[in-house]
Amino acid sequence: MASFYLDSGSLSISPHALRLRRKKQIEASLIWILSHRKAEVMADFLTSTHRAKWIFSPQDLKEKYKAANQRAKQALEKYGATRMEVDIDGSWSYPEPQPDAKEIVEKHSRPKPLKTEEEQLLRTFYEFKIQDVCDAFKFPRKIQATALIYFKRFYLQWSVMEHHPKDIMLTCIYAACKAEENHVSAEELGKAIEQDHQMILNNEMISLGFDLIVYAPYRALDGFVDVMEEFIEANDDQLQTLKDVHETAKVESDKIMLTDAPLLFPPGQLALAALYRANEVHGLLDFERYVGSLLSRQHDTHSISELTVSLNAIISLVSKLVTLTATDMKHVDRKLKLCRDPSSHDKSKKRKHRSKESSSDLHA
Repeated sequence: MASFYLDSGSLSISPHALRLRRKKQIEASLIWILSHRKAEVMADFLTSTHRAKWIFSPQDLKEKYKAANQRAKQALEKYGATRMEVDIDGSWSYPEPQPDAKEIVEKHSRPKPLKTEEEQLLRTFYEFKIQDVCDAFKFPRKIQATALIYFKRFYLQWSVMEHHPKDIMLTCIYAACKAEENHVSAEELGKAIEQDHQMILNNEMISLGFDLIVYAPYRALDGFVDVMEEFIEANDDQLQTLKDVHETAKVESDKIMLTDAPLLFPPGQLALAALYRANEVHGLLDFERYVGSLLSRQHDTHSISELTVSLNAIISLVSKLVTLTATDMKHVDRKLKLCRDPSSHDKSKKRKHRSKESSSDLHA
């Protein structure tokens, strides 16, 4: 039988809501610890929209992705295409059905919509691309993380069939640069990636439907490393190992940001999971004792086992992460093109036909 938690208003809360509350209580403990080491670290997260509105359960994410996918499928049925037209003011619309739309959407020629699993593959592919672009521009990790979170939040509301992730990727990077006060013009960004900068600006308007202040694991990671130095009473040799642990944890955090974990867990828990993985590599300390010492400062006797469950879940997501290539995505990308513009198939066939005719003329 499910247990229920009664708050001060004596309102029943579901087990799912209780788990989310416990996640936030654990994070509050971690933030309290960090705030006593570094006053600025994660100081505002407890009252942030990130914490209040953008931490979900796995079932929440599944339902949101399914809803966006279903809407795009309905658009394909109704309009014969899923591509949304975005105007300069950020307004959007589906394309008007063409005179031959009925022919396009006949059963034998109707393009097949992407499955939710295929959408996930595309999102992951372009999240890797976000990291590549940020690396090419030598942007700080915070910009990369902010762009990834914007991208993830955008596709909680939209399908890749409606807005191509190649376009949204660039808009999210541009918006992240502005939010983090690292100014790069849309023209400069578009030119480097050979994309129309106006598209970046147009999409920026529709991407502002979510909160722009986000929290990444990197600052929390810095705070935890400070606490770790005190915990081990580091000598010179250990200080070098601690530095190595810190650098490895940053790389692990980069991997975590490519999973759904930033939508499922608060940044402090992402940081601890990265630190756990790094400690496994370098063997600096007994990590369970370290975490126990962190949480004992809040006298929270129920948090250690629950925090361990969260860390294991984050690590499991990273272990399932696969680096995808353009070749891997060829089939999905072809389906996406047909969904967004079914006439592209006829254009492709005409090009092939003309190519064959030219070849025949050469051999005549």
